[in-house]
Amino acid sequence: MATFLYKLGRLSFRRRRYVALLWVLLLGGIGFASSAAPAPPADSFSMPGTEAQKAFDLLEEKFPAAGAEGATARVVIRAPQGEKLTDPAPKADVQKLVTALGKGPQVSSVADPYKANAVSKDGTTAYASVSYKVASTELTDTAHEALTKATDDARAEGFTVESGGDAVEAEQEMGGSAELIGIAISAVVLLITFGSLVAAGMPLLTAIIGVGIGVSGIAALGSVLDLSSTTSTLATMIGLAVGIDYALFIVSRYRAEIADGREPEEAAGRATGTAGSAVVFAGLTVIVALAGLSVVNIPILTKMGLAAAATVAISVVIALTMIPALLGFAGKKVLRRKDRKAPVPTPGAAAGKPNLGTRWSRFVMRRPLGVLLVAVLGLGVIAVPAASLELGLPDEGTSAPDSTQRKAYDMLSESFGAGFNGPLMVTVDGKGAQAAAKSVGDSLAKVDGVAAVAPAQVNEAGDTAIMSVVPTTGPSDHKTEELVRTIRSEAGAWEADTDSDVLVTGQTAMTIDFSQTLNDALVPYLLLVVGLAFLLLMLVFRSILVPLKAALGFLLSVAAALGAVVAVFQWGWLADLVGVDQPGPIMSMMPIFMIGVVFGLAMDYEVFLVTRMREAYVHGARPGEAIVTGFRHGGRVVGAAAIIMISVFSGFIMENNDMIKMMGFGLAVAVLFDAFVVRMAIVPAVMALLGKSAWWLPRWLDKALPNVDVEGEKLQKSLATAAPAEDDRELETVRG
Repeated sequence: MATFLYKLGRLSFRRRRYVALLWVLLLGGIGFASSAAPAPPADSFSMPGTEAQKAFDLLEEKFPAAGAEGATARVVIRAPQGEKLTDPAPKADVQKLVTALGKGPQVSSVADPYKANAVSKDGTTAYASVSYKVASTELTDTAHEALTKATDDARAEGFTVESGGDAVEAEQEMGGSAELIGIAISAVVLLITFGSLVAAGMPLLTAIIGVGIGVSGIAALGSVLDLSSTTSTLATMIGLAVGIDYALFIVSRYRAEIADGREPEEAAGRATGTAGSAVVFAGLTVIVALAGLSVVNIPILTKMGLAAAATVAISVVIALTMIPALLGFAGKKVLRRKDRKAPVPTPGAAAGKPNLGTRWSRFVMRRPLGVLLVAVLGLGVIAVPAASLELGLPDEGTSAPDSTQRKAYDMLSESFGAGFNGPLMVTVDGKGAQAAAKSVGDSLAKVDGVAAVAPAQVNEAGDTAIMSVVPTTGPSDHKTEELVRTIRSEAGAWEADTDSDVLVTGQTAMTIDFSQTLNDALVPYLLLVVGLAFLLLMLVFRSILVPLKAALGFLLSVAAALGAVVAVFQWGWLADLVGVDQPGPIMSMMPIFMIGVVFGLAMDYEVFLVTRMREAYVHGARPGEAIVTGFRHGGRVVGAAAIIMISVFSGFIMENNDMIKMMGFGLAVAVLFDAFVVRMAIVPAVMALLGKSAWWLPRWLDKALPNVDVEGEKLQKSLATAAPAEDDRELETVRG
């Protein structure tokens, strides 16, 4: 592989104008296609194979009108102190509010609270349900303004009025600037690392082009492949981080080759052949981790994973082709100004004074056991909160306390009961649904934890009925989850008695099924991702213990990252600093999603750092010398790459989307732990303790595995044999 990439790098260097033009045209073409494509669809959430999804699909089929995915709003009204909404004057004002809501644009219907039995027992609180003709993403500004004006007018009359539901416009504190923050910090880090504007600009330029192509491709294919706008968020986040990092490693290696006295074209070829090989395998581990999300069998996760994996693949190809092309334009301008004026050394000249990476690796090698214990115990302590992990999906109960959605949620809980905000929907499907539903409803009312069962609604065909069941506890309460499981366990007997199918759905049931689906998929996902990555790393390092160490280190860093996420987002530690309005359960998809992404990124650092050690080892260095060589050449660059990734991910902490905020924080701390504790401390400590054993591989396995030559051993030999031949030809020319 190294030889092929060496030739590719030199070809891209020589044909730099064509290569650069090709990528620019590709970006422009895909950008034009995305601008002409239909708008991306709204986010859709489904969980094939679960009972909640089966019931939801049944309702869409049997109750077409009710199954329409139009937006809804629930306007909660509370009477002034000492008054009741059942009194004539307040009742007239409420009717006025209902009329105003019904006149709003895109509104299909409004349920009168007095006719819908939506007034609390004490008469102080009521709610009006507003249904819209279109989905929340298609509501116009005029529709939002009409809803706001109607509620403001009611407040002016002395009522307390708050609104919830997906039709209520969420407050936008920030949007779209996360990427700019990450890029700005990355630019500063690159400038400090390279000391050259030209060198610092290359990784940024190629990363932006790669993300631009990836995101534009997602937008262009959005309507065809049902890719929502949310799908591109992860692609942007991961694409920026790895795109900058991959280019950073190749540019850094090019600078090292130039510093060794090689000509620019040769340096570009060698950098692409060696660092480029590490980029390929690092990219493959990320792609495997992201594409592996498909095993979870949740479409939205599959689409986000595959879209991000495609963007990573684009970043790899750009790094291998466009970076050598840009190096052709830059030449030696990638060096610091003072380095350009320095005398040109001969290839392979001795290095100067030890850099920070060299000094650090030697420090670790003198105290490997102590460093290992401190690092492992430190991450272990941070991981402790992960034992208290509670999973769930966000609802309006986790919104900011001062938001209208949260106030409406609390008002309904106070006046109608904690379970009112998370009702269960029970469907009864079969002939004679009316009688069957009556029997099932009577049985449901006797189940512990059920506060109320609404009268059944039967479809026109009379073969399906639906009932709303209000629990005594809130949607995120464990007792509500136990109630769902109890109903489902007893449904078999009810089905036998009524000759019908009884299913439970609703937001709360969907959350429970979602968490269960993720829990069931976690072990197969880990086995798939870790197994495939283990094989890839075994090919790269020709070792069993090095990939094993890499996987165990990843588990430690991801456990610590989950502990930090629980401490901040669930317990509320440093919540104000991070911008967490309301601590609550961790989103169900967060652990498995973070595991996939962090595993791929963690293996990046393992590949980049340890590949240089392997390269030194196969070229004759002793194990200890190989560790020092790896850190001398890769320590600073890996540190800079980690800081860049942390800055990119940290920018997303400022987003107002809860999932993106949590994901940005989780990925940022995971990279922090993995790069600066696991890879910088645990890896050299373990490698020092293992010595030559680190590179042990059974002979039979060594013969069975293909030699992909990531460290460039074959490349070095071919170049070494080619050099004398060229010298001989030059000598013959002189003699002639």
